[in-house]
Amino acid sequence: MSAKAAAGQATPQATPTDRTERPERPEQPEQAGLRHTLKRRHMQLIALGGVIGAGLFVGSGVVVRSTGPAAVLSFLAAGTLTVLIMRMLAEMTVARPAQGSFYAHVRESLGPRAGFAVGWLYWYFFVIVVAVEAVAGGRIIQLWLPDAPLWAISLVLMALLTATNMVSARSYGEFEYWFSSVKVLAIVVFLFLGALYVLGLWPHAHGGLELLTSHGGFAPKGLGAVLTAVVPCIGFFTGAEIVTIAAAESVEPERAVADAIRSIVLRVVAFYVLSVFLVVAVVPWTSKAIEVSPYAAVLDRLAVPAAGTVMNAVVLVAVLSCLNSALYTSSRMLFALTRNGDAPRGMSKVSASGVPRRALLAGTSVGYLSVIAAWVSPDVVFAFLINSYGAIALFVYLAIAVAQLRMRRTLEATEPDRLTLKMWLFPWLSRLTVALLALVILTMAVLPTTRPQFWLSLLTVAVVLTAYEVRRRGTRDVARP
Repeated sequence: MSAKAAAGQATPQATPTDRTERPERPEQPEQAGLRHTLKRRHMQLIALGGVIGAGLFVGSGVVVRSTGPAAVLSFLAAGTLTVLIMRMLAEMTVARPAQGSFYAHVRESLGPRAGFAVGWLYWYFFVIVVAVEAVAGGRIIQLWLPDAPLWAISLVLMALLTATNMVSARSYGEFEYWFSSVKVLAIVVFLFLGALYVLGLWPHAHGGLELLTSHGGFAPKGLGAVLTAVVPCIGFFTGAEIVTIAAAESVEPERAVADAIRSIVLRVVAFYVLSVFLVVAVVPWTSKAIEVSPYAAVLDRLAVPAAGTVMNAVVLVAVLSCLNSALYTSSRMLFALTRNGDAPRGMSKVSASGVPRRALLAGTSVGYLSVIAAWVSPDVVFAFLINSYGAIALFVYLAIAVAQLRMRRTLEATEPDRLTLKMWLFPWLSRLTVALLALVILTMAVLPTTRPQFWLSLLTVAVVLTAYEVRRRGTRDVARP
Protein backbone atom coordinates (compact mmCIF):
# COMPACT_ATOMS: atom_id res chain seq x y z
CA MET A 1 0.00 0.00 0.00
CA SER A 2 1.38 3.42 -0.88
CA ALA A 3 2.02 6.17 1.65
CA LYS A 4 -0.67 8.24 -0.03
CA ALA A 5 -3.26 5.51 0.49
CA ALA A 6 -2.18 5.07 4.08
CA ALA A 7 -2.62 8.76 4.73
CA GLY A 8 -6.30 8.46 3.92
CA GLN A 9 -7.00 6.01 6.76
CA ALA A 10 -8.71 7.25 9.89
CA THR A 11 -6.82 5.32 12.54
CA PRO A 12 -3.31 4.05 13.18
CA GLN A 13 -4.62 0.49 13.03
CA ALA A 14 -5.09 0.87 9.28
CA THR A 15 -1.48 1.74 8.51
CA PRO A 16 0.54 -0.45 6.14
CA THR A 17 2.59 -1.89 8.99
CA ASP A 18 -0.33 -3.44 10.85
CA ARG A 19 0.16 -7.21 11.17
CA THR A 20 -3.47 -7.94 10.37
CA GLU A 21 -3.42 -6.09 7.07
CA ARG A 22 -3.32 -8.27 4.00
CA PRO A 23 -0.37 -7.14 1.85
CA GLU A 24 -1.16 -5.88 -1.59
CA ARG A 25 -0.83 -8.12 -4.61
CA PRO A 26 2.39 -7.24 -6.47
CA GLU A 27 1.85 -4.78 -9.26
CA GLN A 28 2.09 -6.39 -12.68
CA PRO A 29 5.09 -5.28 -14.74
CA GLU A 30 2.95 -4.07 -17.63
CA GLN A 31 1.40 -1.53 -15.23
CA ALA A 32 4.70 -0.24 -13.95
CA GLY A 33 5.58 2.24 -16.73
CA LEU A 34 8.57 0.28 -18.05
CA ARG A 35 8.92 -0.96 -21.64
CA HIS A 36 9.05 -4.57 -22.81
CA THR A 37 12.18 -4.17 -24.93
CA LEU A 38 14.38 -7.07 -23.79
CA LYS A 39 14.22 -9.86 -26.35
CA ARG A 40 14.64 -13.56 -25.73
CA ARG A 41 18.30 -13.52 -26.78
CA HIS A 42 18.99 -10.73 -24.29
CA MET A 43 17.36 -12.69 -21.49
CA GLN A 44 19.26 -15.87 -22.34
CA LEU A 45 22.62 -14.11 -22.16
CA ILE A 46 21.65 -12.12 -19.06
CA ALA A 47 20.87 -15.47 -17.43
CA LEU A 48 24.05 -17.10 -18.72
CA GLY A 49 26.30 -14.22 -17.73
CA GLY A 50 24.63 -13.54 -14.40
CA VAL A 51 26.71 -16.14 -12.59
CA ILE A 52 30.01 -15.44 -14.41
CA GLY A 53 31.75 -12.61 -12.64
CA ALA A 54 35.32 -11.65 -11.89
CA GLY A 55 35.05 -13.87 -8.82
CA LEU A 56 35.12 -16.94 -11.02
CA PHE A 57 38.22 -15.86 -12.94
CA VAL A 58 40.16 -14.52 -9.95
CA GLY A 59 38.48 -15.21 -6.60
CA SER A 60 38.13 -18.94 -7.22
CA GLY A 61 41.92 -19.23 -6.95
CA VAL A 62 41.82 -18.09 -3.31
CA VAL A 63 39.32 -20.87 -2.55
CA VAL A 64 41.50 -23.47 -4.27
CA ARG A 65 44.60 -22.39 -2.34
CA SER A 66 42.75 -22.57 1.00
CA THR A 67 41.02 -25.89 0.29
CA GLY A 68 42.98 -27.92 -2.24
CA PRO A 69 41.48 -29.96 -5.08
CA ALA A 70 38.40 -30.57 -2.91
CA ALA A 71 37.43 -26.95 -3.71
CA VAL A 72 35.43 -28.62 -6.49
CA LEU A 73 33.10 -29.99 -3.79
CA SER A 74 32.79 -26.53 -2.21
CA PHE A 75 31.69 -25.05 -5.52
CA LEU A 76 29.34 -27.96 -6.11
CA ALA A 77 27.69 -27.49 -2.70
CA ALA A 78 27.37 -23.71 -3.15
CA GLY A 79 26.05 -24.19 -6.66
CA THR A 80 23.46 -26.69 -5.50
CA LEU A 81 22.19 -24.29 -2.84
CA THR A 82 22.03 -21.51 -5.44
CA VAL A 83 20.02 -23.74 -7.77
CA LEU A 84 17.51 -24.45 -5.00
CA ILE A 85 17.10 -20.76 -4.19
CA MET A 86 16.64 -19.85 -7.83
CA ARG A 87 14.05 -22.59 -8.27
CA MET A 88 12.07 -21.20 -5.34
CA LEU A 89 12.33 -17.69 -6.77
CA ALA A 90 11.29 -18.89 -10.22
CA GLU A 91 8.16 -20.51 -8.82
CA MET A 92 7.04 -17.19 -7.35
CA THR A 93 8.11 -15.13 -10.37
CA VAL A 94 6.28 -17.30 -12.89
CA ALA A 95 3.16 -17.52 -10.72
CA ARG A 96 3.11 -13.82 -9.83
CA PRO A 97 5.12 -11.69 -12.29
CA ALA A 98 5.84 -8.37 -10.60
CA GLN A 99 8.05 -5.33 -10.89
CA GLY A 100 10.87 -5.80 -8.41
CA SER A 101 10.54 -9.60 -8.45
CA PHE A 102 11.39 -10.95 -4.99
CA TYR A 103 10.90 -7.56 -3.32
CA ALA A 104 7.23 -7.74 -4.28
CA HIS A 105 6.98 -11.42 -3.35
CA VAL A 106 8.56 -10.94 0.07
CA ARG A 107 6.32 -7.94 0.71
CA GLU A 108 3.21 -9.91 -0.18
CA SER A 109 4.17 -13.03 1.79
CA LEU A 110 6.05 -11.66 4.81
CA GLY A 111 4.62 -8.17 5.13
CA PRO A 112 5.60 -4.55 4.38
CA ARG A 113 8.47 -4.48 6.88
CA ALA A 114 10.21 -7.47 5.33
CA GLY A 115 9.59 -6.16 1.82
CA PHE A 116 11.02 -2.74 2.70
CA ALA A 117 14.11 -4.35 4.22
CA VAL A 118 14.75 -6.75 1.33
CA GLY A 119 14.29 -4.06 -1.31
CA TRP A 120 16.63 -1.53 0.29
CA LEU A 121 19.22 -4.13 1.29
CA TYR A 122 19.36 -5.40 -2.26
CA TRP A 123 19.65 -1.85 -3.60
CA TYR A 124 22.46 -1.11 -1.17
CA PHE A 125 24.23 -4.34 -2.13
CA PHE A 126 24.33 -3.41 -5.79
CA VAL A 127 25.28 0.25 -5.41
CA ILE A 128 28.34 -0.94 -3.48
CA VAL A 129 28.96 -3.53 -6.22
CA VAL A 130 28.98 -0.62 -8.67
CA ALA A 131 31.90 0.94 -6.82
CA VAL A 132 33.74 -2.34 -6.26
CA GLU A 133 33.56 -3.30 -9.94
CA ALA A 134 34.49 0.20 -11.09
CA VAL A 135 37.63 0.11 -8.93
CA ALA A 136 38.45 -3.43 -10.09
CA GLY A 137 38.06 -2.40 -13.72
CA GLY A 138 40.25 0.63 -13.12
CA ARG A 139 43.03 -1.51 -11.71
CA ILE A 140 43.00 -3.77 -14.76
CA ILE A 141 43.12 -0.82 -17.16
CA GLN A 142 46.02 0.58 -15.13
CA LEU A 143 48.05 -2.43 -16.25
CA TRP A 144 47.94 -0.92 -19.75
CA LEU A 145 47.78 2.75 -18.69
CA PRO A 146 50.02 2.90 -15.60
CA ASP A 147 50.13 6.70 -15.49
CA ALA A 148 46.36 7.15 -15.36
CA PRO A 149 44.95 7.69 -11.84
CA LEU A 150 42.76 4.86 -10.56
CA TRP A 151 39.92 7.12 -9.41
CA ALA A 152 39.68 8.80 -12.81
CA ILE A 153 39.53 5.50 -14.72
CA SER A 154 36.89 4.15 -12.34
CA LEU A 155 34.70 7.24 -12.71
CA VAL A 156 35.00 7.13 -16.51
CA LEU A 157 33.90 3.47 -16.56
CA MET A 158 30.89 4.30 -14.39
CA ALA A 159 29.99 7.31 -16.53
CA LEU A 160 30.14 5.31 -19.77
CA LEU A 161 27.97 2.46 -18.53
CA THR A 162 25.57 4.86 -16.82
CA ALA A 163 25.14 6.58 -20.17
CA THR A 164 24.29 3.30 -21.91
CA ASN A 165 21.76 2.43 -19.22
CA MET A 166 20.17 5.87 -19.54
CA VAL A 167 19.21 5.14 -23.15
CA SER A 168 16.89 2.16 -22.67
CA ALA A 169 16.58 -1.28 -21.13
CA ARG A 170 17.38 -2.68 -24.54
CA SER A 171 20.67 -0.76 -24.50
CA TYR A 172 21.54 -2.46 -21.22
CA GLY A 173 20.46 -5.80 -22.68
CA GLU A 174 22.55 -5.29 -25.82
CA PHE A 175 25.72 -4.49 -23.87
CA GLU A 176 25.08 -7.38 -21.49
CA TYR A 177 24.46 -9.67 -24.45
CA TRP A 178 27.92 -9.04 -25.84
CA PHE A 179 29.67 -8.94 -22.45
CA SER A 180 28.09 -12.28 -21.55
CA SER A 181 28.90 -13.72 -24.97
CA VAL A 182 32.59 -13.01 -24.40
CA LYS A 183 32.49 -14.54 -20.92
CA VAL A 184 30.68 -17.67 -22.07
CA LEU A 185 33.01 -18.06 -25.05
CA ALA A 186 36.04 -17.71 -22.77
CA ILE A 187 34.73 -20.44 -20.46
CA VAL A 188 33.90 -22.76 -23.36
CA VAL A 189 37.37 -22.33 -24.89
CA PHE A 190 38.96 -22.87 -21.48
CA LEU A 191 36.98 -26.07 -20.91
CA PHE A 192 37.95 -27.35 -24.36
CA LEU A 193 41.67 -26.65 -23.93
CA GLY A 194 41.72 -28.00 -20.39
CA ALA A 195 39.98 -31.19 -21.46
CA LEU A 196 42.54 -31.72 -24.25
CA TYR A 197 45.35 -31.39 -21.69
CA VAL A 198 43.79 -33.79 -19.17
CA LEU A 199 43.09 -36.35 -21.92
CA GLY A 200 46.71 -36.14 -23.11
CA LEU A 201 45.73 -34.69 -26.48
CA TRP A 202 47.56 -31.38 -25.99
CA PRO A 203 51.17 -31.09 -27.25
CA HIS A 204 53.66 -32.31 -24.63
CA ALA A 205 50.83 -33.07 -22.18
CA HIS A 206 51.07 -36.21 -20.03
CA GLY A 207 47.37 -36.14 -19.23
CA GLY A 208 45.73 -37.86 -16.28
CA LEU A 209 44.34 -36.74 -12.95
CA GLU A 210 47.28 -37.42 -10.65
CA LEU A 211 47.42 -33.77 -9.53
CA LEU A 212 44.12 -34.24 -7.72
CA THR A 213 45.85 -36.34 -5.06
CA SER A 214 49.61 -35.86 -5.47
CA HIS A 215 50.07 -32.86 -3.16
CA GLY A 216 48.67 -33.96 0.19
CA GLY A 217 45.59 -35.74 -1.10
CA PHE A 218 42.27 -34.60 -2.52
CA ALA A 219 41.31 -32.71 0.65
CA PRO A 220 44.68 -31.75 2.21
CA LYS A 221 43.14 -29.13 4.51
CA GLY A 222 40.40 -31.46 5.76
CA LEU A 223 36.62 -31.57 5.48
CA GLY A 224 36.29 -28.46 7.63
CA ALA A 225 38.09 -26.37 5.02
CA VAL A 226 35.80 -27.75 2.31
CA LEU A 227 32.68 -26.75 4.26
CA THR A 228 34.14 -23.38 5.21
CA ALA A 229 34.87 -22.58 1.57
CA VAL A 230 31.18 -22.90 0.74
CA VAL A 231 30.63 -19.44 2.27
CA PRO A 232 32.76 -17.45 -0.22
CA CYS A 233 31.69 -19.75 -3.06
CA ILE A 234 28.05 -18.73 -2.62
CA GLY A 235 29.13 -15.13 -3.10
CA PHE A 236 30.46 -16.00 -6.55
CA PHE A 237 26.98 -17.11 -7.63
CA THR A 238 25.28 -13.86 -6.60
CA GLY A 239 23.69 -12.34 -9.68
CA ALA A 240 21.81 -15.42 -10.86
CA GLU A 241 18.59 -13.73 -9.71
CA ILE A 242 19.03 -10.65 -11.93
CA VAL A 243 17.17 -12.35 -14.76
CA THR A 244 13.98 -12.35 -12.64
CA ILE A 245 14.24 -8.57 -12.24
CA ALA A 246 14.92 -8.04 -15.94
CA ALA A 247 11.91 -10.23 -16.74
CA ALA A 248 9.62 -7.26 -16.05
CA GLU A 249 11.02 -5.63 -19.21
CA SER A 250 11.04 -8.77 -21.33
CA VAL A 251 8.64 -9.48 -24.17
CA GLU A 252 8.10 -12.96 -22.66
CA PRO A 253 8.64 -12.56 -18.89
CA GLU A 254 7.28 -15.89 -17.66
CA ARG A 255 8.94 -17.93 -20.39
CA ALA A 256 12.24 -16.07 -19.95
CA VAL A 257 12.40 -16.87 -16.24
CA ALA A 258 11.33 -20.48 -16.71
CA ASP A 259 13.95 -21.08 -19.40
CA ALA A 260 16.68 -19.41 -17.35
CA ILE A 261 15.98 -21.42 -14.23
CA ARG A 262 15.73 -24.70 -16.10
CA SER A 263 19.21 -24.13 -17.51
CA ILE A 264 20.83 -22.98 -14.28
CA VAL A 265 21.97 -26.49 -13.32
CA LEU A 266 23.94 -26.74 -16.56
CA ARG A 267 25.44 -23.30 -16.02
CA VAL A 268 26.53 -24.07 -12.47
CA VAL A 269 28.09 -27.41 -13.39
CA ALA A 270 29.78 -26.25 -16.60
CA PHE A 271 30.96 -22.78 -15.64
CA TYR A 272 32.11 -23.38 -12.08
CA VAL A 273 32.43 -27.03 -11.13
CA LEU A 274 33.99 -28.30 -14.37
CA SER A 275 36.25 -25.28 -14.85
CA VAL A 276 37.57 -25.43 -11.26
CA PHE A 277 38.03 -29.19 -11.68
CA LEU A 278 40.23 -28.54 -14.73
CA VAL A 279 42.22 -25.90 -12.85
CA VAL A 280 43.23 -28.32 -10.08
CA ALA A 281 43.76 -31.14 -12.62
CA VAL A 282 46.18 -29.11 -14.75
CA VAL A 283 48.06 -26.97 -12.19
CA PRO A 284 49.18 -28.10 -8.69
CA TRP A 285 46.87 -26.47 -6.14
CA THR A 286 49.97 -25.39 -4.17
CA SER A 287 51.07 -23.11 -7.02
CA LYS A 288 51.02 -19.43 -6.08
CA ALA A 289 49.97 -18.64 -9.65
CA ILE A 290 46.57 -20.19 -8.93
CA GLU A 291 45.84 -17.68 -6.19
CA VAL A 292 46.70 -14.75 -8.48
CA SER A 293 44.74 -15.96 -11.52
CA PRO A 294 43.79 -19.66 -11.76
CA TYR A 295 42.73 -19.53 -15.39
CA ALA A 296 45.85 -17.66 -16.48
CA ALA A 297 47.89 -20.28 -14.59
CA VAL A 298 46.28 -23.03 -16.67
CA LEU A 299 46.87 -21.17 -19.94
CA ASP A 300 50.50 -20.63 -18.94
CA ARG A 301 50.83 -24.35 -18.28
CA LEU A 302 49.48 -25.00 -21.76
CA ALA A 303 51.97 -22.45 -23.14
CA VAL A 304 49.21 -20.33 -24.69
CA PRO A 305 50.80 -17.12 -26.04
CA ALA A 306 50.04 -13.93 -24.08
CA ALA A 307 48.00 -15.91 -21.54
CA GLY A 308 48.16 -13.15 -18.92
CA THR A 309 47.02 -10.44 -21.32
CA VAL A 310 44.19 -12.61 -22.61
CA MET A 311 42.91 -13.34 -19.11
CA ASN A 312 43.21 -9.71 -18.05
CA ALA A 313 41.03 -8.77 -21.02
CA VAL A 314 38.46 -11.46 -20.14
CA VAL A 315 38.40 -10.36 -16.48
CA LEU A 316 37.91 -6.76 -17.60
CA VAL A 317 34.90 -7.82 -19.67
CA ALA A 318 33.54 -9.73 -16.65
CA VAL A 319 34.00 -6.65 -14.47
CA LEU A 320 32.27 -4.37 -16.98
CA SER A 321 29.43 -6.87 -17.24
CA CYS A 322 28.96 -6.86 -13.47
CA LEU A 323 29.13 -3.07 -13.40
CA ASN A 324 26.56 -2.83 -16.19
CA SER A 325 24.20 -5.24 -14.41
CA ALA A 326 24.69 -3.56 -11.04
CA LEU A 327 23.66 -0.18 -12.45
CA TYR A 328 20.60 -1.70 -14.10
CA THR A 329 19.56 -3.82 -11.12
CA SER A 330 19.94 -1.10 -8.50
CA SER A 331 17.86 1.33 -10.57
CA ARG A 332 15.04 -1.18 -11.12
CA MET A 333 14.93 -2.15 -7.47
CA LEU A 334 14.75 1.50 -6.37
CA PHE A 335 12.03 2.08 -8.97
CA ALA A 336 10.11 -0.93 -7.65
CA LEU A 337 10.35 0.43 -4.10
CA THR A 338 8.43 3.52 -5.17
CA ARG A 339 5.40 1.43 -6.18
CA ASN A 340 4.45 0.90 -2.53
CA GLY A 341 5.71 4.17 -1.13
CA ASP A 342 8.87 2.50 0.21
CA ALA A 343 11.04 5.00 -1.69
CA PRO A 344 10.51 8.67 -2.65
CA ARG A 345 7.92 9.03 -5.38
CA GLY A 346 10.30 11.23 -7.33
CA MET A 347 12.29 8.11 -8.20
CA SER A 348 9.32 6.68 -10.10
CA LYS A 349 9.63 9.09 -13.04
CA VAL A 350 10.26 7.19 -16.27
CA SER A 351 11.75 8.57 -19.49
CA ALA A 352 10.07 8.27 -22.88
CA SER A 353 12.18 5.17 -23.54
CA GLY A 354 11.01 3.55 -20.28
CA VAL A 355 14.10 4.14 -18.15
CA PRO A 356 13.78 5.26 -14.49
CA ARG A 357 16.62 7.75 -14.90
CA ARG A 358 16.36 9.35 -11.48
CA ALA A 359 16.60 5.94 -9.83
CA LEU A 360 19.56 5.13 -12.04
CA LEU A 361 21.37 8.37 -11.19
CA ALA A 362 20.70 7.87 -7.48
CA GLY A 363 22.58 4.57 -7.50
CA THR A 364 25.32 6.02 -9.71
CA SER A 365 25.80 8.92 -7.30
CA VAL A 366 26.34 6.56 -4.38
CA GLY A 367 28.76 4.63 -6.58
CA TYR A 368 30.68 7.84 -7.34
CA LEU A 369 30.96 8.66 -3.64
CA SER A 370 32.15 5.13 -2.90
CA VAL A 371 34.85 5.34 -5.58
CA ILE A 372 36.03 8.63 -4.10
CA ALA A 373 36.10 6.90 -0.70
CA ALA A 374 38.28 4.17 -2.22
CA TRP A 375 40.73 6.88 -3.26
CA VAL A 376 40.61 9.12 -0.16
CA SER A 377 40.19 6.48 2.58
CA PRO A 378 40.72 2.95 1.19
CA ASP A 379 41.56 1.35 4.54
CA VAL A 380 38.77 2.89 6.59
CA VAL A 381 35.71 4.17 4.71
CA PHE A 382 35.95 1.93 1.65
CA ALA A 383 36.88 -1.09 3.76
CA PHE A 384 33.81 -0.41 5.90
CA LEU A 385 31.59 -0.27 2.81
CA ILE A 386 33.01 -3.55 1.50
CA ASN A 387 32.40 -5.35 4.78
CA SER A 388 28.98 -3.79 5.32
CA TYR A 389 27.50 -5.53 2.28
CA GLY A 390 29.30 -8.88 2.52
CA ALA A 391 26.39 -10.90 3.95
CA ILE A 392 23.52 -8.87 2.49
CA ALA A 393 22.87 -11.24 -0.42
CA LEU A 394 22.53 -14.16 2.00
CA PHE A 395 19.97 -12.25 4.09
CA VAL A 396 18.00 -11.52 0.93
CA TYR A 397 18.18 -15.16 -0.20
CA LEU A 398 16.93 -16.30 3.20
CA ALA A 399 13.94 -13.95 2.93
CA ILE A 400 13.22 -15.29 -0.58
CA ALA A 401 13.23 -18.87 0.68
CA VAL A 402 10.90 -18.12 3.60
CA ALA A 403 8.57 -16.13 1.33
CA GLN A 404 8.32 -19.09 -1.07
CA LEU A 405 7.23 -21.38 1.74
CA ARG A 406 4.35 -19.04 2.58
CA MET A 407 3.37 -18.06 -0.94
CA ARG A 408 3.22 -21.67 -2.10
CA ARG A 409 0.59 -22.45 0.54
CA THR A 410 -1.43 -19.42 -0.54
CA LEU A 411 -1.22 -20.30 -4.22
CA GLU A 412 -2.22 -23.90 -3.62
CA ALA A 413 -5.32 -22.71 -1.78
CA THR A 414 -6.36 -19.82 -4.04
CA GLU A 415 -4.69 -20.07 -7.48
CA PRO A 416 -3.32 -23.58 -8.05
CA ASP A 417 -3.44 -23.08 -11.82
CA ARG A 418 -0.69 -20.45 -11.49
CA LEU A 419 1.80 -23.05 -10.26
CA THR A 420 3.15 -23.98 -13.68
CA LEU A 421 6.75 -24.16 -12.43
CA LYS A 422 7.12 -25.72 -8.99
CA MET A 423 9.82 -26.12 -6.39
CA TRP A 424 11.00 -29.72 -6.19
CA LEU A 425 9.88 -31.92 -3.27
CA PHE A 426 7.90 -29.17 -1.57
CA PRO A 427 7.83 -28.46 1.36
CA TRP A 428 10.78 -30.56 2.53
CA LEU A 429 13.37 -29.28 0.09
CA SER A 430 12.26 -25.69 0.69
CA ARG A 431 12.67 -26.16 4.45
CA LEU A 432 16.08 -27.73 3.92
CA THR A 433 17.12 -24.73 1.81
CA VAL A 434 16.07 -22.34 4.57
CA ALA A 435 18.02 -24.38 7.13
CA LEU A 436 21.15 -24.49 4.96
CA LEU A 437 21.03 -20.74 4.33
CA ALA A 438 20.70 -20.10 8.07
CA LEU A 439 23.69 -22.40 8.65
CA VAL A 440 25.82 -20.53 6.11
CA ILE A 441 24.93 -17.20 7.73
CA LEU A 442 25.79 -18.52 11.19
CA THR A 443 29.06 -19.86 9.81
CA MET A 444 29.92 -16.35 8.61
CA ALA A 445 29.40 -15.13 12.18
CA VAL A 446 31.90 -17.70 13.48
CA LEU A 447 34.70 -17.70 10.90
CA PRO A 448 37.41 -15.11 11.64
CA THR A 449 37.72 -14.16 7.96
CA THR A 450 34.01 -13.45 7.51
CA ARG A 451 33.04 -12.28 10.99
CA PRO A 452 33.57 -8.55 10.22
CA GLN A 453 31.36 -8.86 7.13
CA PHE A 454 28.63 -10.57 9.14
CA TRP A 455 28.46 -8.00 11.92
CA LEU A 456 28.75 -4.95 9.68
CA SER A 457 26.12 -6.41 7.35
CA LEU A 458 23.93 -6.93 10.39
CA LEU A 459 24.49 -3.26 11.22
CA THR A 460 23.28 -2.41 7.69
CA VAL A 461 20.14 -4.46 8.33
CA ALA A 462 19.58 -2.60 11.60
CA VAL A 463 19.90 0.77 9.84
CA VAL A 464 17.36 -0.26 7.19
CA LEU A 465 14.89 -1.55 9.79
CA THR A 466 15.29 1.69 11.74
CA ALA A 467 14.54 3.63 8.57
CA TYR A 468 11.37 1.58 8.16
CA GLU A 469 10.24 2.40 11.70
CA VAL A 470 10.86 6.09 11.08
CA ARG A 471 8.83 5.90 7.88
CA ARG A 472 6.07 3.92 9.60
CA ARG A 473 5.73 6.39 12.43
CA GLY A 474 5.76 9.31 10.02
CA THR A 475 2.99 7.70 7.98
CA ARG A 476 0.99 6.97 11.13
CA ASP A 477 1.25 10.61 12.29
CA VAL A 478 -0.01 11.81 8.90
CA ALA A 479 -2.92 9.36 9.10
CA ARG A 480 -4.15 10.73 12.40
CA PRO A 481 -7.09 13.16 12.15
